[in-house]
Amino acid sequence: MKAPKVGLAVIAAVTLALTSCSSGTPAASSGGSTGGTGGGSAENAAMKICVYTHGDGGGFWSVAKKGAEKAAKDLGVTLDYQESNNDPQKQAQLIEAGVSGGCKALAVSAPAPDAIKDALKKATAAGIPIVTMNSGSKVFKDLGAFTHIGQDEFIAGAEAGKKFKEMGVTKLLCPIQEANNIGLQERCDGAKSTFGNVENLQLSAGLSDMAKSEAEVQAKLTADTSIDGVFALNADIATGAAIPAAAAAGRKFTIGTVDLSADAVQAIKDGKLAFAIDQQQFAQGYLSVSVLYLNLLNGHVLGGGQPIYTGPGFVTKDNADLVQKLAGAGTR
Repeated sequence: MKAPKVGLAVIAAVTLALTSCSSGTPAASSGGSTGGTGGGSAENAAMKICVYTHGDGGGFWSVAKKGAEKAAKDLGVTLDYQESNNDPQKQAQLIEAGVSGGCKALAVSAPAPDAIKDALKKATAAGIPIVTMNSGSKVFKDLGAFTHIGQDEFIAGAEAGKKFKEMGVTKLLCPIQEANNIGLQERCDGAKSTFGNVENLQLSAGLSDMAKSEAEVQAKLTADTSIDGVFALNADIATGAAIPAAAAAGRKFTIGTVDLSADAVQAIKDGKLAFAIDQQQFAQGYLSVSVLYLNLLNGHVLGGGQPIYTGPGFVTKDNADLVQKLAGAGTR
């Protein structure tokens, strides 16, 4: 049995309450960082919180970054947010540079944990508190983090599998857009656990060449006429590859995705996409900074040794109007 989830509202309330107690000089930016401009004290400004992800600056990660920036602004801390564009070695280098460059706390995504574990050992040895975010829910303790902020990828996939089953789909294609990303594999595995008939497709170029990804999905759908559903693992893959590939294949498909974008929400409203799983990446960015801030400020170790889940939640036609408004603003 999984441990109860930590209430996000409780964390937010505590964070805001502590923030309201501070006033004074706002934090300054540092290097590739974004500094807070809220009502933080000089003590807060000295808290350099570093967020180093495998992000690619796309529709998903731009929202996570906005969450981290908003938290830094609200709390008045200094934020150093950098992405490795799916390069594990570069991410490890970012972490090592951050350890020697004055990071007081560290949040990292961990799709390739073996590639960053040695760098994180240096952070632990330096006494730097760590949380993992987005990916790493199964390995965060092994990496020296005190909690993980995100969704359980296997559970997200399992819930998607149930949805597809309810919709009458008989065989699912699960295209994977990043090689060596254990979180994506877990999503497909989760879908298989509840749905059963799932076939994975490793895309050779993923997000870096959407035309190629579309062609690869289309070729598979055309070759295997038993496939009647596509479980996209990224909103850009869903709208930029899966939907046009399905249209070109000339058959009816039920398509669902993990993650949100403005285009994905519009596709749900238009009936081209059945659902999107919202792991609420704005909250992942915001809470990563907030939880580390509370640790630095007051010694809080949140999560109780368990992950803090931000999802999965489902976006369908029933709630697409509200989410579309927020997605258009870049926060969902």
